[in-house]
Amino acid sequence: MKQNASISTENGSKSTPYVILIVIIAALGGLLFGYDQGVISGAVNFIDGQFKMGDSLLGFISGCIPLGAMVGCLVAGYMADKIGRKLVLFTAAILFILSSFGCALAHSVGFLIVSRLIGGLGVGMASTLVPLYIAEIAPEKIRGTMVGGYQLAVASGIFVVYIVNAIIANTHTLAWNEHFGWRWMFAAGAVPGLLFFLLLFLIPESPRFLVKNGDESRAENVLQKVQGNNAPVKKQVTEIRESLQEENKGFWGELFSKGFRMAFFVAIVAAIMQQLTGVSAVAYYAPVIFKAAGAGTNASLIETVLIGLVKVLFVIVFMFLVDKIGRKKLLLWGSALMALCLFGLGFAFTTSPFTKLIDGFILALILLHTIAFELSWGGGAWVLISEIFPNRIRGRASSLASCTLWLATYLVTQFFPIMLSKLGSSWTYVIFGLFCVIMYLFTKYMIPETKEKSLEQIQKDWVAGSNG
Repeated sequence: MKQNASISTENGSKSTPYVILIVIIAALGGLLFGYDQGVISGAVNFIDGQFKMGDSLLGFISGCIPLGAMVGCLVAGYMADKIGRKLVLFTAAILFILSSFGCALAHSVGFLIVSRLIGGLGVGMASTLVPLYIAEIAPEKIRGTMVGGYQLAVASGIFVVYIVNAIIANTHTLAWNEHFGWRWMFAAGAVPGLLFFLLLFLIPESPRFLVKNGDESRAENVLQKVQGNNAPVKKQVTEIRESLQEENKGFWGELFSKGFRMAFFVAIVAAIMQQLTGVSAVAYYAPVIFKAAGAGTNASLIETVLIGLVKVLFVIVFMFLVDKIGRKKLLLWGSALMALCLFGLGFAFTTSPFTKLIDGFILALILLHTIAFELSWGGGAWVLISEIFPNRIRGRASSLASCTLWLATYLVTQFFPIMLSKLGSSWTYVIFGLFCVIMYLFTKYMIPETKEKSLEQIQKDWVAGSNG
């Protein structure tokens, strides 16, 4: 019975259910990220009804989360390398809770913006540290699957908030929703925030951070609990120590040294490309898109819930595939399928007036685009960022890549409504489709395969130049 609950690792030992518990708790940070990302899609129309904002200000409020996240990423990376991964996650949980209550109680646009920025700080910290922490604690045979748990939590958070939004919007009048409904949408986010904070007391510090700070006995204990009694944890600790003892050139010197400058380039471009899929635009403005395609407000929210369910289901599929098929193949397939979907959307929006058939076609393409994203770049980008940097600078290097991802997210969410207004829906989606073609080519020629390699082996490959 006990063996059936375990997961095989490369050395033949069994990783204990303890690693599953750790990943579930850590990944709750992703659920909060998903909730904060998705809540605005249901609240945006009701907020506009109360505060009467233009497209630019509405776009800015939607983009506050990625804007705050950029700062949160940079702070998190520095803090993680100085005080540890766990304390930074506690800080992120507190910021989530404060943001939820702040948005719910906001009586001015300024107060709402500040509260959203605070939430963005927490999102940035969590999005940097959760994948990194999971990558550092999970055995290499299942590392992709475990880091994929973070993306599952993000998708689950989006799905949960879509349901919350739909229930609130569909059980009350428009006037009530404009005054109170959107506040309850934000306030509900404090519940998972508090749960995340309390459960963090149950997880250990990252073993690689412990070795970095000279606490090898605790690192061995953590690795033993995670990988089972037969795991060669002393050998692993020795490999971690040796990777940390290589010539210290300082953060920037090491980041731009032979091999690692290519790793940094790949991580930065992958981070940008994840957002050039157009996924954030769809996530933030899904109800607006469906409404434009002919669905009413209530119908568009219900269709958005369907997107949330699809995201959750196919992130689970991603988790099963990423350590079997590998990161690179999934990224290639996802890029190609998303390009086709976006070109199809571009064609669909040239038709006028919309019919039920076209509305169904648009819904099908958005669902297929969502499936392709969740099977590839959704979790794949975070897996890459979490595992391709050397141990000594992983926190700060990952934070730069995450910050870049959030900068791209901010730009997409800020300019997507403007693109729709100035270029029209058709050209907007064609442009995102062309980006997906570029992503396919970049993945084929620049991104290495890292499945089943230890973090230390990936580090050696970059130095040797065998990663590209």
